[in-house]
Amino acid sequence: MKTVESSGKTVDEAILMAVAQLGVQRDMLEIEVLEEPVKGLFGIIGSKDARIRATVKKTKGEMAKEFLMELLDLMNIEAIVNVSEDDEQVNVELKGRGMGLLIGHRGETLDALQYLTSLVVNKEGQDYKRIYLDTENYRKKREETLRRLAKRLGYKVAKTRKKITLEPMNPFERRIIHASLQNDNYVRTYSEGEEPNRRVVITLK
Repeated sequence: MKTVESSGKTVDEAILMAVAQLGVQRDMLEIEVLEEPVKGLFGIIGSKDARIRATVKKTKGEMAKEFLMELLDLMNIEAIVNVSEDDEQVNVELKGRGMGLLIGHRGETLDALQYLTSLVVNKEGQDYKRIYLDTENYRKKREETLRRLAKRLGYKVAKTRKKITLEPMNPFERRIIHASLQNDNYVRTYSEGEEPNRRVVITLK
């Protein structure tokens, strides 16, 4: 974490000096005023400049990595945490042995880790970023499995003319089912029930 102390005739001037030294925008800095400016006799004798301490804020990606490394350490799991981010999303990939433990039954543990990380990273409620947490390409494999399932069950509903209610799924998985069948000519989908037992229903149009 980069920190500098700077001074100026005013607090604003001191902040501008810190911005120049650190090479970042003003909104990326946490500012602590160490000394307020003091006007001296005739504006000269005994005057004191303002002095501030400026610290570069952590990015959401850095916060996510730090939290997950601490959490994994508490779980006695050795893993490499790779993070990338853009203006809307933080992508986190975990690599290591025994990642099946982090995935859990149908991804439940992975979803819980993703949810907790999102709470920590977005706790201030500003500049919200979606957290996407994955390991061993699990989410892509699961998405492909669900798309195949949706097509197969959609065909079955169209053939038997009987609706099918799927097992409870999280919002991410339900969206995949809905998206897979949204343009189908014969069936439609909707969700029913309350979390965490909310289910997708496939029925005839």
